[in-house]
Order: sequence, then structure tokens, then C-alpha cells
Amino acid sequence: MSETYNSSMTAGTTSPPGSGHVQAAGVSIKDLRKSYGSNEVLKGISLNVEPGQVVCLIGPSGSGKSTLLRCVNLLEKPNEGTIHVGAFEATDPDVDLDRMRRSVGMVFQHFNLFPHLTVLDNCTIAQLKVLKRSAEEARQVAHRNLERVGLGHLAERYPDQLSGGQQQRVAIARSLSMDPQLMLFDEPTSALDPETVGDVLAVMRSLAKDGMTMLVVTHEMGFAREVADRVVFMDGGVVVEEGPAENVISAPTQPRTKEFLRRVLDPTHIEVAE
Repeated sequence: MSETYNSSMTAGTTSPPGSGHVQAAGVSIKDLRKSYGSNEVLKGISLNVEPGQVVCLIGPSGSGKSTLLRCVNLLEKPNEGTIHVGAFEATDPDVDLDRMRRSVGMVFQHFNLFPHLTVLDNCTIAQLKVLKRSAEEARQVAHRNLERVGLGHLAERYPDQLSGGQQQRVAIARSLSMDPQLMLFDEPTSALDPETVGDVLAVMRSLAKDGMTMLVVTHEMGFAREVADRVVFMDGGVVVEEGPAENVISAPTQPRTKEFLRRVLDPTHIEVAE
């Protein structure tokens, strides 16, 4: 079955489009493996995200974080293992992939906005073509979500008239306009000017407060400590350590986690050989 309903994997009530009231979906990943040729990138990952939880994935570059995220909505097809997103088994060959993806929003490092469309039109085009909403309803939903990310006054501007941080907030508003039950963020602040990072993180904090299920790849340890329910440290394609955010970041138990966090939290520290 491609759509086996599991009540523990969804939460919330049906709400008007773009209302900001979240019907959250959980995620269950079991024994996930992904290889590119002979290079095994994910080596049997198992991970659960409860509806309404925020889970941050941290770890060095090349550890498999982004690949794991992209497997959740099958932008990358895993070689083995299962993924459940809400009522859907994403890895079932018979899954209605388009329908499943409509419940998942994804925000990338780069904003991927259409440069020839206004901010408003960037937030309505998928609603019109995928959800088949009327033009008026799509505009209303888009305006609500642009206000939600603090950009309602810029609806008629074009992407090249915005800062990087503003473009990323438009990308978030665009995803929210599709009424997702799960949001995936792949290092959403890594390409931004430091002065604009805070605005994007503030929007993500607001989403977490509203009960959105979020799986976030990030190097922002302050955000992870403050907002995440759980932090997962990955290295070499495996989960090395996971637990409550404060425990993993402030009191890690695994030597590799300790080494990584020391380098991230104190980058100027230099080991001196005795």
C-alpha cells in the first residue's frame, strides 16, 4: 500500500489555505542506504521525527546530511530502506509521488526564484498549476504568507531587487503557500550575508512555534540549541549521536561529536602539541 494512514504520523486539524494553522506530518526513516556508484553516502540511517517536532541535522561537509534530506521527498532515490511521510510510504514504488510532494515544502541553499516573475507571482504560480486554485485565492494565500515572513510590502518587486535574505524569505513564503505538512531546510542561511541570516532564522523560529514539522540541515548551532527538539550529528554517512538539542550541543558523549563541535563553536582554537 502506498498510502497507509498512521494516526501517530499526523497531527492538527484541517484549516483554510494559507491560514498559518499547521496540519503537521511526521517522518519515519528506517535502514536508509544511498550510494553513488561505489561510494556509499548513507549507511543504514534510521530516524524518526514526530509531528510538530524540529530536528536539526549537523555534521561536517560530506557526511550525508543533504542527501538524507533530499531522499525524504525522493529528489534522490535511496537504494534500500523505507521512508514514511505522514500517510505516505515515500519509498513504495506505487506511491502517488506528486501528491506526497505537495505535502512537503523544501527550501534550498539557493533561492531558485523565477527572475522574470514578481515576488507575488513566484508565490502563486505553483498554487495555480499544481493545486488548481483560482487566481484570487492564490493571491490571497500568497499575500498572507508574504506578510507572515515580513515581506508583504515587497510583493510587486522582482527577485533581483531584493537582498539574499529577502529572497530566501520569499522562497519560504512560496513553500508555505502550498500548505505543507512538513518543511525541509537544506542549509538555508549558508549563502546569505551575515546581516540577513537573523531575519531568515526568525521566520523559521516562528514556523517552529506554530507547530510545523521541520527537518533542518544547518551549521547555525545557536538556532539548533534554541529551536530544535532534537539534534542529530552525522559523519561518514551514519548517525553518530542524537538527542535533545541542549544535551548534544552542550554535553556530547561521542568523541567525534565533541571534536566537531569544538571546531565549530571555537574555530580559532589551535591544538598545541606537547
